[in-house]
Amino acid sequence: MKTIEELAAELGKAIKEDPRLDAMEKAKTAYDNDPKIQAYLAEFEVQQKALQLEGSKEEPDRLLIANIQGRVDELYRLIMQNESFAALSDAQQAVNELMEHVNGIITFNITGELPSCTGNCSSCGGSCH
Repeated sequence: MKTIEELAAELGKAIKEDPRLDAMEKAKTAYDNDPKIQAYLAEFEVQQKALQLEGSKEEPDRLLIANIQGRVDELYRLIMQNESFAALSDAQQAVNELMEHVNGIITFNITGELPSCTGNCSSCGGSCH
């Protein structure tokens, strides 16, 4: 009989072969190599630091804070609408759902209890109802 560690290693290898992991890697590479999203993220971080710095002053400049906050909001919108960001987010969600499904199967086999139904049958195959 195989040990738990050997079975876990086999499961890990099987999960790694799932196309959702490949899609996530490709989305991550595209995200990392997208100069637009990287510029937005870098500026967002700088603006956040400037906002914190100005806000921590004894007498913060409210107009400057409003201007910085406006730019932070705009950068956030640009980041969220960026195709590379959206693709990576979707791919990560698909992998998270896979991992939750696998964990639910493991939990069921340990406890005999079905995981809570999310109402999204793509995460469980519809066996809970």
